[in-house]
Amino acid sequence: MTNDQPIPDAQRHRAEQLQQFCGELGLDTGHSPKEEATLALVNEALTHTSAGRPLNHERLEFLGDAVLRLAASEFIEQHHPQLPVGERSALRAQLVSDRWLASLGETIGIERVLEIGAKARGDTAGRATLQAEASEALIGAIYQAWGSLAPVHTWLTPHWQRTSAAVLADPHKGNAKSALQEWSQARKLGLPVYNSLETSRRHGDPRRFHCQVKLKEKTLAEGWGGSRRDAEQRAAQAALQDVEGDGVER
Repeated sequence: MTNDQPIPDAQRHRAEQLQQFCGELGLDTGHSPKEEATLALVNEALTHTSAGRPLNHERLEFLGDAVLRLAASEFIEQHHPQLPVGERSALRAQLVSDRWLASLGETIGIERVLEIGAKARGDTAGRATLQAEASEALIGAIYQAWGSLAPVHTWLTPHWQRTSAAVLADPHKGNAKSALQEWSQARKLGLPVYNSLETSRRHGDPRRFHCQVKLKEKTLAEGWGGSRRDAEQRAAQAALQDVEGDGVER
């Protein structure tokens, strides 16, 4: 038996670990069509490519991306039917973002059941990316195992309720760039200009991109983020806090 083939005791321990984990998410694997197949899918989702296993999270992450967007759309339709389409789109963007997925992974402690290689485990800068990828793959696994969005909603609805409440209470609806543009146009100041620079090549580095936002050649604020979009949003948010805080017409 090679190292790639765990001994029966190890397999049994892993199955028990995944059963307990699914139970913590409110999912009873015994109620899925085939418990063994379900746990195999969950295990696949929670096996990162860096572990060097034949089956890893990539396929289920791809599926989870589509499932997540559909489930989030259904959540909004059910819980926030009064929202116009534009606001629904903005809210959904928050509910399916990589940042939200990473936060979800952190909340449920996904790292403790994630099988990853030693190099990836030591990459603290890529921690958020690992959590986001694993969470999305787990969503795909749950959908495929049950053949339904129902268990996805069972798991994600409480998390989405908290996030949507925070987003809808935010006057900028989680989109500071759009809010800053509305602010500047209302005052006939033109459009904000974002200058972004990649300052790090480390995947998952939360300060990988640096952005300055300018208005009429004047720098309003700056921000950092793991992606260009995040950096721009943070810069816009900082600018809004400044202009709304002092009420200065710029």
